[in-house]
Amino acid sequence: MFKNFITDVDRYVFRLVLMPMLGTLALAASLLILDKMLRLFEVVANEGGPVSVIFQMLANLLPEYMSLAIPLGLMLGILFAFRKLATSSELDVMRAVGLGYGRLLRVPYLITLALLAFNFLLVYFIQPVSRYDYQRLAFELQSGALGASIKVGEFTTLEDRTALRIEESRDNGRELGGIFARVTKPDGDMLSISARQGKFMANREEPNTIILRLTDGTIVQDQPSIPTPRVLSFASYDLPIDLPEIERFRTRGGAEREYILPELLQMGWNKEVSQEVRDQSRASFNFRMVEVLMMLLLPLLSVALAIPPKRSSSTLGVFVSIVMVVAYHKVNQYGEDVAALGLVSPIVSLWLPFLLFGALIVWMYWRVAYVPGGQAIGWLEKGAAIITKKLMVLFRLLRFTGRRELAARARASEEAAREQAQPASRGRARSEAEQQARDRKAEN
Repeated sequence: MFKNFITDVDRYVFRLVLMPMLGTLALAASLLILDKMLRLFEVVANEGGPVSVIFQMLANLLPEYMSLAIPLGLMLGILFAFRKLATSSELDVMRAVGLGYGRLLRVPYLITLALLAFNFLLVYFIQPVSRYDYQRLAFELQSGALGASIKVGEFTTLEDRTALRIEESRDNGRELGGIFARVTKPDGDMLSISARQGKFMANREEPNTIILRLTDGTIVQDQPSIPTPRVLSFASYDLPIDLPEIERFRTRGGAEREYILPELLQMGWNKEVSQEVRDQSRASFNFRMVEVLMMLLLPLLSVALAIPPKRSSSTLGVFVSIVMVVAYHKVNQYGEDVAALGLVSPIVSLWLPFLLFGALIVWMYWRVAYVPGGQAIGWLEKGAAIITKKLMVLFRLLRFTGRRELAARARASEEAAREQAQPASRGRARSEAEQQARDRKAEN
């Protein structure tokens, strides 16, 4: 039964859709992540945290970016597949043998349902939890819970009582050299310590304290009650350093985007919570639903914009499709913000644009599939063709005018050169005639 359901044509369409879809999906996700990656590198470098936290934070951002990259990849994959069929006249052959657009969309809709289920899983659970984990990592990075690195050649302040400076660092910070430390005690005593080398060691008895074991150094003790500082040389000295107290991060739910869908449903219609929380929960829930259900319209939009006019290879449909999907996503974001403020119901700010967008897509698909010679954006194609022709004429005119100007300048330069050369030749002829006259006079 399944063999008859999926034919060779369906497998061919699947191959045409798959590679552009995966390529577009990877490209869109990469572009969305690159800008954030540069910012995270800068933040981690300033905070002195480990490099591995960058990739953990990017991994937690990936589900949020995938919610936009998946619809774009799906739409462009189907669009490029049907565009290839149309430009190679394969689509005309398939329709001539009785395969309509609805039949050819069988496999694209199976792919759409699979990606819709994955996207629903993202907005249901993965995206809220990963967003919370991202905020937690950012908090721990700023608070120092991930461990701040001691920079070589710079003073590092620990607990506002210990100033530490390291000249050398070897073996990933395990072996230190050229150490200087100044410790201020609560009673006013001050210790200035210099050592040739040292290393950090854990303190099993006090987890919040680490031991800096110093080797071959000097201690200068300065007390207010002693007029002359004391100097002590040592072969080995353990300097306890108190770690800063780390504030615990909040529990999940600091923002409505950190709640999973059942939690949003529970709060959105719970009269025991405030009206502000209910509005935010309803807005977030409806936003996620329209973003997921919008994927059901993408195969129709892709087909409507993939078919160029006859004897044309215009790529205007690709541009229009990207603009429509991104613009609709921005409209949904604005609708969510307005609904979260309680100004408008989510039905008006989110579901009304969804219905209008869906009606527009269905009309565009109907024009292509059921109107002979119909084009979804035929007026745009004609306008773009007219503008392109005008620009080509203008370009040729400018190029021709430029050539005429260059030729005129060249002729003017030649005439100026001849005018400059004529007085010089006349002067030479006059001087030669005068010389000949002097020679004849001398002979006589």
